[in-house]
Amino acid sequence: MPSFDIVSETDAVEVRNAVDNATREIATRFDFRNVEATFELQKDDSVKLSSEGDFQLKQMREILRANLSKRGVDANAMETKEPEATGKKWHQIVLFKQGIDTVTAKKLVKLIKDAKLKVQVSIQGEKVRVTGKKRDDLQATIATIRQAEMNQPFQYENFRD
Repeated sequence: MPSFDIVSETDAVEVRNAVDNATREIATRFDFRNVEATFELQKDDSVKLSSEGDFQLKQMREILRANLSKRGVDANAMETKEPEATGKKWHQIVLFKQGIDTVTAKKLVKLIKDAKLKVQVSIQGEKVRVTGKKRDDLQATIATIRQAEMNQPFQYENFRD
């Protein structure tokens, strides 16, 4: 029986490259002259933005989002925490979604079941497996998921005939 897995992963190497490009861009931008603004890649593949103001943090998020899209990382994978001020500095943590949590997986299963496609769906940890009798049913499932707005990027792997 043909099957495939739905996963949600972010390439850590591409995130690191996007952070490096964003750091270089901030160093050359006129509106960031004489301003302490840094991107810092954490060990858990999150990015810490530090700046002197909240407005500059917003600009830094947009610079990072643009560099991520240039590197092929979906911007929906970004999850920003609330900015916090400590003294004269503002900090914000940007997390990247890895894996499919159970709530999103259940929404995916419900979406596929509501589409009345002839496939079986099962949640297996941080991935969702879809199995069907025909390859066309699996391709229709992928098209249905792409049309739905789930606020998380999905990749389709292990497509087997």
